[in-house]
Amino acid sequence: MFKRARIAAKSAARRSTFARRVLAALLVASLLPAAASSVEARDPLLAYGARIVGDDARTRIVIDFDREPRFSVHYIANPERIVVDLPATAFGFPAKDLAARGLFKDIRYGKMDEESARIVLTTAGPVKLALAKVQADETGNGHRLVLDAEMIDKKAFAELVKTQSWSDRTEAAQTTSAIPAPQKAAPGDFVIAVDAGHGGIDTGAIGVDTKTEEKQVTLAFAKALTERLNKEPGIKAFLTREDDEFLSLSQRVLIARQNHAGLFISLHADTLKQKDIRGATVYTISDKASDKLAADLAERENLSDQIAGKETVAEPPEVADILLDLTRRETQAFSISLAESVLNSFKDQVGTINNPHRHAGFRVLQAPDVPSILLEIGFLSNAEDEKLLLDEAWRGKIAGLLTDAVKRYRAAVMANGG
Repeated sequence: MFKRARIAAKSAARRSTFARRVLAALLVASLLPAAASSVEARDPLLAYGARIVGDDARTRIVIDFDREPRFSVHYIANPERIVVDLPATAFGFPAKDLAARGLFKDIRYGKMDEESARIVLTTAGPVKLALAKVQADETGNGHRLVLDAEMIDKKAFAELVKTQSWSDRTEAAQTTSAIPAPQKAAPGDFVIAVDAGHGGIDTGAIGVDTKTEEKQVTLAFAKALTERLNKEPGIKAFLTREDDEFLSLSQRVLIARQNHAGLFISLHADTLKQKDIRGATVYTISDKASDKLAADLAERENLSDQIAGKETVAEPPEVADILLDLTRRETQAFSISLAESVLNSFKDQVGTINNPHRHAGFRVLQAPDVPSILLEIGFLSNAEDEKLLLDEAWRGKIAGLLTDAVKRYRAAVMANGG
């Protein structure tokens, strides 16, 4: 009798814990920005709990869902990663519950697009999933995804990569029909692509005090800038992403080009180890970095696709050379002109770092026919910058100054017959 009582008590405790987790996740979801409402309307899965155990030989991950998830698993090399694709999913558990350990040195998860989410497990070496299955919770409340990883040799991992068959659904966005277009763009309108850096599974930097994610900061600034630009006659601006969605670097470039953008402005708010550095920086593309800070930033930003678990498809060297040469000859001068116009607008209005116009090999700036800049609005690693980055009035001020810069740039181009 006492044994049955203990079992009943444990069962009741599990149901109570499940209920609390679901309620907590729903409360968190209710506080998310309105931009997420379209995803919620699709009734995504709820991942309400997670845990990870094991060592550097074998590691188990368990994720609790409110209902049975469909999933697929793929392997990517250089570096070795395991990618778990899911339908649209709201992740409601604390990040610390799935902190990397054992065979995994980094774990990322989040939204890819309106229909899908992804978990990317970056491993410390060659690894395979000896077990990957969904089990019904013994209480009858939801299901759990169980992933058992074990170390293997490099040859076995290479064979896994070689023999698998998969298509990355996020590449579907690289079709013209899926690309957002500026509203009511008329012949002769000056079209501007405003790119909110990061998004979805790629959170970007994290605020030093508030822990705000860079992807939220950049989207807020991008929306403010787009709204302000569209108040100007003859200017039509549009967002490369309108919500918390992952876009590859090549997709961002393609969106700008296929919408015949005359400018591409990518917004970021990075972090640095030196917490005292603050202020804005404008970057343009170059095959050689202007300094170590620019080189390091470009390297981090160019890892966006890797963070999201995308295969790296290397372009033939001759193609890369042609692209870079075209960028230099046809658009680099215009990009530099735009950067100078932005810094002139910021003068005595917005703090900038020393030598605020820098350059490096940013992949997101490689459109051969679209003048492009990457603007670091400030640094989330600096407490004072972070306060400004989260201030709505400050966003409005930056949007106004950038609009002035774009207007001066456009006037100069038109005066020169552009």
